[in-house]
Amino acid sequence: MTERLYYRDSFLREFDARVISCEREGARWKVELDRTAFYPTSGGQPHDTGRIGGVAVMEVADAENHVVHYTSAEVAPGPVRAEIDWARRIDHMQQHTGQHLLSAAFIELFKFQTVSFHLGKDLSTIDLEAPEIVPRHLEEAERRTNEIIFEDRVVVVRFGTADELAEAGIRKKVDREGILRAIEVEGFDRQPCGGTHLARTGQAGLLLIRKVERRRELWRVEFACGYRALAVARGDFATLTKAASLLSCGMPEVPRMLGKVIEERREEHTALKRAEERMAELEARALLAGRPADRGAIVSAVLDEASAAYLALLAAKVVAEADVTLLLASSASGHVAFAQSKGLSGDMGAMLRSALKEFQGKGGGGKDFAQGTLADTGQVSQFLERSKAIASPG
Repeated sequence: MTERLYYRDSFLREFDARVISCEREGARWKVELDRTAFYPTSGGQPHDTGRIGGVAVMEVADAENHVVHYTSAEVAPGPVRAEIDWARRIDHMQQHTGQHLLSAAFIELFKFQTVSFHLGKDLSTIDLEAPEIVPRHLEEAERRTNEIIFEDRVVVVRFGTADELAEAGIRKKVDREGILRAIEVEGFDRQPCGGTHLARTGQAGLLLIRKVERRRELWRVEFACGYRALAVARGDFATLTKAASLLSCGMPEVPRMLGKVIEERREEHTALKRAEERMAELEARALLAGRPADRGAIVSAVLDEASAAYLALLAAKVVAEADVTLLLASSASGHVAFAQSKGLSGDMGAMLRSALKEFQGKGGGGKDFAQGTLADTGQVSQFLERSKAIASPG
C-alpha cells in the first residue's frame, strides 16, 4: 500500500521515498514508491508530473491500494528524492477548489446538483442537474463563488467514516466504507474528495464562468480559476482591443459597431443578389439572341469571371427561357456548368463526367443540371469544344 502524502499536504513540493520496484512497460518504466506526493488521475482531476531521482514522471495512475508512476527512464531501487511540477499542481488545485466552491454556490442558491467534474487542459467543466439555466443563474453563482474566494476562507481536510461525514453535513452521499477524506470550506461547503486542494479560498484568485450548454438532460458549465482566469481575461481583453481597433471605436462600442457592420453587410449582400439576378437575366437574353431555332440547340459561352453560383443562376434562367442545351465555363475559376431545358432527352451529368475524364476535372450532377471544375483553367475553351462534340456527336 502506498502512503499518499498529498492527502494531508497538497503543498508538498519535494519529498523523500523509497523505490520498491521499477519495471519496463513498453517505452516507459513503471515505478512504485513506498510513499508519494504525486496525485494519480482520479475524480475528474488529471495526474501530477515532476521528477523521481531526476527522471521525468510522465503519468501517475491509481492501482487499487497502490500509486503507479510511469517514468521516461529507469529509476534504481532504494532511497530517492522526488519533486512535483509545482506549476501544474497549483493550477490543478486552483481549478479543483474553484469547482467545489462553484458547485456549492449552485446548490446554495438554486439547489442545482453537480453530477460530474472535468479538469481540462485550458478550461474545466461541471455538469449540473437543473430544469433550466439562464444568465441570471450563472451571474449569481459566479458572484457568490467569488465572494467566498475574496473572503479568503480556510480550506480544511477532514477524515472520518461515511456516517461521521454525513453527520457533519457533507453535500454528497458516500457509499464507501472505512475512513474517508473530505474537503471543508469554512462555513460554506463540505465535500468528500481525494483530490489536491488549496489551503485558503483566496489562493484561487478568481473564478470566471465562460459558457453553458445543454448536454442531454444535464447542463455543462465551463469555467476557469486562478492563473487560468487571468490568462482568459487577458485573452478576452486582447481580442476586444483588436476588434475595437479594426472597427475604429472604443471597446464599449464594439457590440454596437459589430451590429452595424453585420446589418450593412446584410444589406450589401441583398443588393448584390439583386444585381446578380438582373445581370443573369440580361446575359441570358444575350446568349439566347443568336441561338439556332432547333429544339435542344446547343448554346455555349466562356465567361471571363464567374463563380460556380453565378453559372448555376445563369444556367437556370437560360434553360427556363427556351428549349436549349447550355454549356458554360468560367475562364478565371475553371468552373463549368451544363444544363438543359425540361423535357429534353440529354443527360447533363453523364455528359459532364465523360468530358471531364480527358481534362482531369471533377464534378457531376443529374439529368438536367451538372457542374464541376477543371484542374487547368487554361483548358476551358478546349473543354467546351470537346463538350459540344459530345453533345452533338452527329
